[in-house]
Amino acid sequence: MNQVIYIMGVSGCGKSTIGNLLSEALKIPFFDGDDFHPEANVAKMSKGIPLNDEDRFGWLQTLNELGKKQVENNSCVIVCSGLKQMYRDILSKGIESKSMWVHLSGSFNQIEARINKRSGHFMSSALLQSQFDTLEQPKDALQIDISLKPEDIVKKIVEELKMKSEFGLFGLGVMGKSLSRNLAQKGFNISIFNQEVKGFEENVAIDFKNAHSELEKSQPFSNVEAFVNSLQTPRRIMLMVNAGKIIDMVIDDLIPYLSDGDILIDGGNSNYLKTKERYDYLKSKNINFIGVGVSGGEEGALKGPSIMPGGNKETYELVKPYLEGIAAKDTNGLPCCTYVGEEGSGHFAKMVHNGIEYVEMQLLAEVYTIFKTMGRNPDEIANILESWKSDVDSYLLGITVDILRKKDGDDWLINKIVDKAGNKGTGNWTTIATAQLGAPSTLIASALFARYTSFYKEERGNANENFGISPSELNLNSDDVLKAYQFARIINHYQGLKLISEAGKAYNWTLNLSEIARIWTNGCIIKSDFAEALIPILKENDNILINQSIISQLKELKPSINKVVAECILRELPVACLSESVNFLNAYTTSNSSANIIQAQRDYFGAHTYQRTDDPSGDFHHTNWN
Repeated sequence: MNQVIYIMGVSGCGKSTIGNLLSEALKIPFFDGDDFHPEANVAKMSKGIPLNDEDRFGWLQTLNELGKKQVENNSCVIVCSGLKQMYRDILSKGIESKSMWVHLSGSFNQIEARINKRSGHFMSSALLQSQFDTLEQPKDALQIDISLKPEDIVKKIVEELKMKSEFGLFGLGVMGKSLSRNLAQKGFNISIFNQEVKGFEENVAIDFKNAHSELEKSQPFSNVEAFVNSLQTPRRIMLMVNAGKIIDMVIDDLIPYLSDGDILIDGGNSNYLKTKERYDYLKSKNINFIGVGVSGGEEGALKGPSIMPGGNKETYELVKPYLEGIAAKDTNGLPCCTYVGEEGSGHFAKMVHNGIEYVEMQLLAEVYTIFKTMGRNPDEIANILESWKSDVDSYLLGITVDILRKKDGDDWLINKIVDKAGNKGTGNWTTIATAQLGAPSTLIASALFARYTSFYKEERGNANENFGISPSELNLNSDDVLKAYQFARIINHYQGLKLISEAGKAYNWTLNLSEIARIWTNGCIIKSDFAEALIPILKENDNILINQSIISQLKELKPSINKVVAECILRELPVACLSESVNFLNAYTTSNSSANIIQAQRDYFGAHTYQRTDDPSGDFHHTNWN
């Protein structure tokens, strides 16, 4: 991959000398940033007047454009003091992943002595203190001690360039393999790691590299120390291993070989509370940690997933080019990756994404069951769902159409699949979180419990015989079913987003729900046209149920879901999520609910007190009920 190698440091540190020697060693163009200063800047410095940020802005932009142009065809070396982080941000804007920083550092006395020996240069030693005062130490640069001989400095930089990868991928399971190929296809130099088990799992990384041409320049490893040492500093290592104790074991294996400022990225489905613990643990060891939710499955990981990172914002900026580079793109060409918020917020967003996904899947299963009970075969149901795409298109709707059309011999494959639905834990975690935070994500819980119920296959068979309950023919039309499905999806997204909002308040995360909806418009399992429609709505308010357009839609759709749910209950057909969606809105829109009875009961047996409608003070009261 072509790179812009920025040589930075205060005036007199030897930037030009090292830059020239490095360009000769690598046979790439060299540019001295001082040559690009406008006359006004040169005149100012010649008078011993330090440049301010306004003076530097246009100059930095010029060098950035130079780097962009050069890197299209070749690598290059650009010498520029780059003393502040904001300067370096301007210099690398648009080419972040292709920028390498080398910081030539030395003491004030060392550099002052060098400057005093120079003649004919506009920078005097009198300005040196201002440069040291301005200098903000870079976190993402190769640090070089200027006391080394110039040829040794160049040798060290060349070794770093030629031998070091810029990004590491630890774990070559299904997702790890796809993400590795995605990174390599985007031009990133990567190292890949997978452990070896003699006689069982050998040469995984090497064999994987050899099987894919895009991995030709990647470095494969089965030794942890060698893998870590193959990476540029600060090291960026993405962990793609199973969530749970394995993550902690891997972290402990890596720590002895890591350096201050290195970055570990957990790309698995980890629990957000464990992500917070790992963040704090690694912070105590001066190691940065980013918890990243990745959605899209094997295909999404390869072609572009939706990525939800959470952690320290400054740390995210150091991995941003890689994560955004491999992410899916939205309709405006922007990456479906955004900084979600602090600590475990990225994994929380991914967890809720999966909870919403549980509901979306359950709703389609209920729709399928309704049409099946109405006597439609899988092909006919697929045709109906296909016709819905103009109104409610989504990734899950599309794959459900494909599933229903798949034949196995003379029959449809769906008819041969045992009706037991598994889960990997994220739906369970989301349900626990919604209870802990006191947010009414009732559809997610209903979808989870529907899966749990499905697993009691043998008991369900016996109960069917014992109770003699079987659905009878439904009197519904497909338009009513479509509207019921639309209604339930709106409630589902409201509840999921409300849960994320409540978590933000509870954990002091700075969240942008509109941005979260945007990155769910492509690459992920719940991508849909509805997610696209939510982006401008969420810019106005986090609560979509106060939006007039949403209110109008729900009012229009409610008669249909009332009819569908009532008909299903009367005909003894279970529709857990469809029915819960209308139950929720009925409860949500009830201004005077039955909760007064519950509060009176609590006060009766536990003296929990209550508030009175005729007491505007809001004080709490207790009654001796007997």
